[in-house]
Amino acid sequence: MPTVRLHLRAILNEGRPFGALLFALLLPACGGGGSTTASDPEPLVLELAQVVTGLTNPLDLQQPDDDTGRLFVVEQRGTIRVIQDNALVAGLFLDIRDRVTSGGETGLLGLAFHPAYRTNRRFFVNYTRTVGGQLQTVIAEYRASESDSNRAADDETILLVVDQPFSNHNGGGLAFGPDGYLYIALGDGGSGGDPLGNAQSLNTLLGKILRIDVDSSPSPGLAYAVPPDNPFVNQPGLDEIWAYGLRNPWRFSFDPPSGRLFAADVGQSDFEEVDLITRGQNYGWNILEGAHCYPPPSTGCRTIGLTAPIAEYGHGEGGSVTGGFVYRGARIPGLVGTYVFGDYVSGRIWGLRETAAGTWQRSELLASTLNVSAFGQDQAGELYVLDHTGGVVYRLRSQGSS
Repeated sequence: MPTVRLHLRAILNEGRPFGALLFALLLPACGGGGSTTASDPEPLVLELAQVVTGLTNPLDLQQPDDDTGRLFVVEQRGTIRVIQDNALVAGLFLDIRDRVTSGGETGLLGLAFHPAYRTNRRFFVNYTRTVGGQLQTVIAEYRASESDSNRAADDETILLVVDQPFSNHNGGGLAFGPDGYLYIALGDGGSGGDPLGNAQSLNTLLGKILRIDVDSSPSPGLAYAVPPDNPFVNQPGLDEIWAYGLRNPWRFSFDPPSGRLFAADVGQSDFEEVDLITRGQNYGWNILEGAHCYPPPSTGCRTIGLTAPIAEYGHGEGGSVTGGFVYRGARIPGLVGTYVFGDYVSGRIWGLRETAAGTWQRSELLASTLNVSAFGQDQAGELYVLDHTGGVVYRLRSQGSS
């Protein structure tokens, strides 16, 4: 059967209301080139339509499984806002500015709601703080107020603290997997080139994806339990590590139908990459940048045991990859099953499709002027895009739809 390839072409958005950004989805004829014929489907016109404005450096957007339709936006400064019915709810859901170190690559960086949030009101955050001059990553638990679901209670339970040797590459993502465990992304500790060798060391949590159990009795000396099937339990290496060899995994997500974990790892000087994260694998940094020996122009580096990215792009196309989600909504059928991600520097947004087992095709979906800091997903599987400097949340939709 001929392969149908997905392409998106930008359309000028002059005169469009509400800052909507318009694009056309073109599905070329099977087996042909890029030209269209009378039998080709009509182009599907898409919009990035503003949902809310006036945010302060938004970095993450999450939604609890509670059937309220609310979206929660993380602001870098240390606050979380609530979106209900396409409008910001007055006040702040969470305000921890008094303990957050913010600026550059630091701040309140990630949010995850417990799978049973509907009944237990538990949620988790990833932020940076400074204690005695030492920058630290903190993973903490909060609960929503019993009396007001749009406010968090004041009590904080700190689960994990990791010292950061430099101010950059803090990672920041959190997500619960299909297994019910909490996954945490940590960068290599910063500077350039991973001078401390953290990403390749199994004796530090830096440069890793971690996996912990927040529902069982804590393991000795910890505020959480370690899942017994983590790859380095009873092996050399720290028990919390799920995967390693990462530089700065900025945004990761699970695709529930497949259970697969996609992570976008920000590159050093030349290449950005997307990885399919699996148990115990080494993703190569700082031996590799993308699929290339590091530092350039090195060649012939030892790659045995390293897992290559499923996609990469050079710095001619962007400069800092932002991970997204596999589209599972109903409003844009041509995107279903596509992993959508972008670039903070260039504003470009791509789709990544698996055309055969282990073979991935990347297509540019649209070019924007946004600083794409994160993607979000609502309970219906529709996608949102956050503009960090503009303070805007956009929703991807078909033109003219609600």
